[in-house]
Amino acid sequence: MNSILSDRVLQMEESATLAMAKKARELKAQGIDIISLSLGEPDFKTPKHIQQAAKDAIDEGKYFAYPPVSGYQDLREAIAKKLREENNIQEAKAEHIVVSVGAKHSIANTFMCILNEGDEVIIFSPYWVSYAEIIKLCGGVPVLIEGTLENNFKASAAQLEAAMTSKTKAVIYSSPCNPTGSVFSQQELEAIANVVKKHEGVVVIADEIYELINFTGKNFSIASLPGMFERTITVNGFSKGYAMTGWRVGYICAPLEVSKAVEKMQGQFTSGNTGIAQRAALAGIAGDQGPSQEMAVQYLKRRDLMLGLLRDIPGIKTHVPEGAFYFFPDVTAFFGKSAHGHQVSNADDLCMYLLAIANVSLVTGSAFGADNCVRISYAASEADLIEAMKRMKKALGELA
Repeated sequence: MNSILSDRVLQMEESATLAMAKKARELKAQGIDIISLSLGEPDFKTPKHIQQAAKDAIDEGKYFAYPPVSGYQDLREAIAKKLREENNIQEAKAEHIVVSVGAKHSIANTFMCILNEGDEVIIFSPYWVSYAEIIKLCGGVPVLIEGTLENNFKASAAQLEAAMTSKTKAVIYSSPCNPTGSVFSQQELEAIANVVKKHEGVVVIADEIYELINFTGKNFSIASLPGMFERTITVNGFSKGYAMTGWRVGYICAPLEVSKAVEKMQGQFTSGNTGIAQRAALAGIAGDQGPSQEMAVQYLKRRDLMLGLLRDIPGIKTHVPEGAFYFFPDVTAFFGKSAHGHQVSNADDLCMYLLAIANVSLVTGSAFGADNCVRISYAASEADLIEAMKRMKKALGELA
């Protein structure tokens, strides 16, 4: 019997991070003590003043109707103000902002609006799992340029130039990066911008969702460079830096042509984001930044803890992440080995082995464009991180 499903959905890959998280939940439901280091899910609670803003908005009773498609004016103005003052994107105004249902939605909206069939999008790899699938869904063709462990997983401007063709429509990267935690410096972004500016009609999608979890100092935005505002769609949101994953609030800042197109697209698919969530987001971006700063301090502490634990596991090779809350170690030393009836031929096999034997869930690097690595989230308690690495070290040591 032929499937009633579309080719579009049949050809789409499932999100590997969500798939592994689902497996971990299923095992936990069976009573198995799983330590999940697979999701990019802050283990902190949404700060109290943000929670209170949502409660106040409910009590006021003014935010139950359909909100504006692009977001409430005061939230968009606050976002634009933040981008001018903190990111030096001086052109940013409320009219350039569209608030969506998380940064993932913002990225999907953007590609739906800019891609035609066969357009190429150059992805700095390793990359967040959904980039390639969203691009393909919109008729585009992902083109990967790969960074390696030796260069902190950052592909270069020279690689970008070499990948450019007459079909190139866009370039996308994340900084701080998911899955590697790498951060592009101002100098590196200037070099990337210089390449882009030589190619008419090519735009940059700068995914800055981990901006507030940056251990190098202030984050640098490519849209702040001369001539780049009209060539850049900046994507950000509240999930990571404000521990608001479940609130689902993201946004773009884009040239007016793009922001109006995204508003049009969003108007047909979802309309505006939830009013109460937007009031909470306003309290986040315009209110006390202390809780977010303290979360970043704790993440840095965990990074340093994890660095020591990982370096104590023979066979693990890692760089030092500069932001976000991930390690992305090379695990090729374990390929070709076996134990407990498990044969490890690649990173996929290794993740399944560790889930079964160590009861620790990670995500295979193949989902991020790097078959030789795994992603480890350290958005977990120190006790869980210590126990997880203890279990991993034992299980990996048994492979022969």
